[in-house]
Amino acid sequence: MKTAAPISERLDDVEAKRDSGRQKIDWALEHMPIVSNLAEEFEAEKPFLDQTIGMALHVEAKTAALVETLANGGAEVAITGCNPLSTHDDVSVALDAHPNITSYAEHGIDDEEYYEAIDAVIDHEPTITVDDGGDLVFRIHEEYPELIDNIVGGSEETTTGVHRLRAMDEDGALEYPMFNVNDTPMKHLFDNVHGTGESALANIAMTTNLSWAGKTVVVAGYGYCGKGVAKKAAGQGANVVVTEIDPRRALEAHMEGYDVMSMDEAASEGEVFVTTTGNRDVLTADHFEAMQDGVVLANAGHFDIEINIEQLEELAVSTQEVREGVQEYELVDGTRVNVLAEGRLVNLASPVSLGHPIEVMDQSFGIQAVCARELVEHGDDYDAGLHEVPDALDREVAEIKLDAEGIDLDELTDVQREYMNSWRHGT
Repeated sequence: MKTAAPISERLDDVEAKRDSGRQKIDWALEHMPIVSNLAEEFEAEKPFLDQTIGMALHVEAKTAALVETLANGGAEVAITGCNPLSTHDDVSVALDAHPNITSYAEHGIDDEEYYEAIDAVIDHEPTITVDDGGDLVFRIHEEYPELIDNIVGGSEETTTGVHRLRAMDEDGALEYPMFNVNDTPMKHLFDNVHGTGESALANIAMTTNLSWAGKTVVVAGYGYCGKGVAKKAAGQGANVVVTEIDPRRALEAHMEGYDVMSMDEAASEGEVFVTTTGNRDVLTADHFEAMQDGVVLANAGHFDIEINIEQLEELAVSTQEVREGVQEYELVDGTRVNVLAEGRLVNLASPVSLGHPIEVMDQSFGIQAVCARELVEHGDDYDAGLHEVPDALDREVAEIKLDAEGIDLDELTDVQREYMNSWRHGT
């Protein structure tokens, strides 16, 4: 079954890459109190003995902290990337040096190599899966259904992946339990808002060396990711336009002070476009033809489907890389449309990308870690299908973070607790 080899067997200068990756991971761990706290617990208690964890994630330093935490907790871990451009090869090599970890993740691979690496992870016969985008889960269901009976469960962290899993669950096609990490409060209130908002804008700015001040920025979608991008762009002096399909989210954006309009109208208004929908064909030929000269297009959704690159290529009379990570498409009327990171996830796939801030990912990976522990300890309590993360796990991660920050909370008195839990108290 396995066709891909571990990354350490494919690259040159492995020792130098290992040292570089180790340095990045150690720096991340210094700023990840949640994962570090759980790492101590897992190393002492070894909850993942006899478990094999298959992972398809963005393989960079913060991710590596989670991976090593699970491995040091007794798991055998096999990991590959969930996006061809988001892997940091030196981090992947450093992970592969761990005795309990095999990493197949490599930057810049093509689609065939991407799925060969996923197949190689599956060849380890995982009992738990941890996914970004759902490709690992769907590959198991479609190509390796004989392995499903031995899988305790898994978790999915992205909006796109949860959309796919929800549709799969509604069709009765999801055959083992999956935790919806994306929609738990510790994920969407922080990772989606602050993580996506800060990292998408930072990577666009670093890739282009352009300012936000005074720019008209069109944000497609006003979910938690879109809210973060809009909020952070406005905070840096941009004029923000929001496009939406949901009337309540559109009204929310309007009442928070943003201009709200259809993409057909916004296409001629924007100077920078950031897609955050998780859906396909958000920007298409009609929009490209209406855009201003020099416009910048970036995708902050998981897959490279939100900007229809094929239609843009058909419209273009010429194309060239005008800056590392920036592909310029010149249309017949001379308009130049600039696409960042090939339309892939801009906060991880552009050449300068470092992903979300470390402190933000500490929270999300803390949720991933306690979900894996929950599956080992109480997996029999969950039927096949998509499940919300138990609130107690979400609160546990928040409490670890607050304790690390030295922040104290008030506690309810017995009288207050009785009042809140009783229906007998009135005026």
